[in-house]
Amino acid sequence: MAIIEVKIPSPGESITHVELFNWLVKDGEYVEKDTEIAELESDKATLMLVAYDSGKISFKAKEGDMLEVGSVACTIDTSVQPSKSEKTAVSDKSAETGDSPKSAKNTEIIESSKHVDQIKISESSKVTKPAETEEYKNETQEAKSDQTEFDKVKITPLAQKVMDLNDLSVEDVINGLRRLKREDVEVVLNANESPANKAQAPAAGLKKEVSRESKTERLSSLRRKLSERLVSVKNETAMLTTFNEVDMKPIMDIRKRNQVQFTEKHGIKLGIMSFFMKASSVALLEFPNVNSMIDGENLVTYDFTDISVAVSAPKGLMVPVVRNVESLGLAEIEKAIADLAEKARNGRLSIPEMTGGTFTITNGGVFGSMMSTPLINPPQSAILGMHNIIERPVAIDGQVVIRPMMYVALSYDHRVIDGKDSVSFLKRIKQLLENPTDILFGGSNGEKALLEL
Repeated sequence: MAIIEVKIPSPGESITHVELFNWLVKDGEYVEKDTEIAELESDKATLMLVAYDSGKISFKAKEGDMLEVGSVACTIDTSVQPSKSEKTAVSDKSAETGDSPKSAKNTEIIESSKHVDQIKISESSKVTKPAETEEYKNETQEAKSDQTEFDKVKITPLAQKVMDLNDLSVEDVINGLRRLKREDVEVVLNANESPANKAQAPAAGLKKEVSRESKTERLSSLRRKLSERLVSVKNETAMLTTFNEVDMKPIMDIRKRNQVQFTEKHGIKLGIMSFFMKASSVALLEFPNVNSMIDGENLVTYDFTDISVAVSAPKGLMVPVVRNVESLGLAEIEKAIADLAEKARNGRLSIPEMTGGTFTITNGGVFGSMMSTPLINPPQSAILGMHNIIERPVAIDGQVVIRPMMYVALSYDHRVIDGKDSVSFLKRIKQLLENPTDILFGGSNGEKALLEL
């Protein structure tokens, strides 16, 4: 009997314990090598526990346990072979036909989805085209109908590039290249329960169904730690917020004129966040106090700008960091944001990717917020809040015109940043965003730089 121990990995240097939040397999079940078997949560991030080898798993801890890094979470008996009932459909088909797992996977896709005329099958799969019966013709028509649905699937340029590099089609992705998670199902359920869908449902009179049910769930380690940090910000900092507004027309005009060319060249769309991050980076170097933080009785000021970006993820708010924004172009920033946001949504952010930021930007505008007072991300001293863009009448050169306007907010720790610096910093960001070409000249006026004035 060969039994191996699966131990808790280290999420980062400062973390000694993690919570076993959720087992993804059953005790005593046969698991394959490299299978994700459990979700672990620290106070900073979520990580997955992976099976080191194939075999029968035996739990040594239960959900909710706080485990020390290096302790044993479970064991795997590698001498145990899977029973017939434990084999997956792909394994069964492979055993019966003598095909490779890859060929068996192709066979399963064909039989389950009936996309016979759409899926390219390798010669080793030994799957032949069915006879031209009425049933097959009906299946072909159904497949063509499904193909129309696939045509409606929207694919980002970055996703398309990854698919092309790995020779994947839309069908391959949709037909289950990853396991459905609880969050995926909840997204569909929430969509089905949305007010818009309920409004379309047949009305059963004005009387609504009465419910007195409730649900109790255990807070995750991440949510508990987030709660503690938010309370500590209010109690341990002298936080104030200053506001301003930005005319977004110059940026929107740049995006409109160059979006197609930018996307074709860089493989990603030009968004708004990259302008805000670049403008913030320029302003942070001009106002170093905003790029500082208190360390005991010392004030640490940085000559680089590592900017955290608040991302809403299924497990809670995440703030991954884009390093050295002062040295990055807009395309590089957009790609970095997209990569970190994808990792956050899938619970794949590492501890180093979430620590060490010197400033934070949060965008409540994506949820429709008109104005807010964002909370500082400790130990940082300031955070910039973006909001939704609304066309409003504004006075420009004595004329009332309609412009796409955004309110911006800067929350700051008054122990580090004086009112003058905070207001001037936010005003500088406004100037840079309303004259985005100035960012190219290191924050100086583009026209004056051109004239060498």
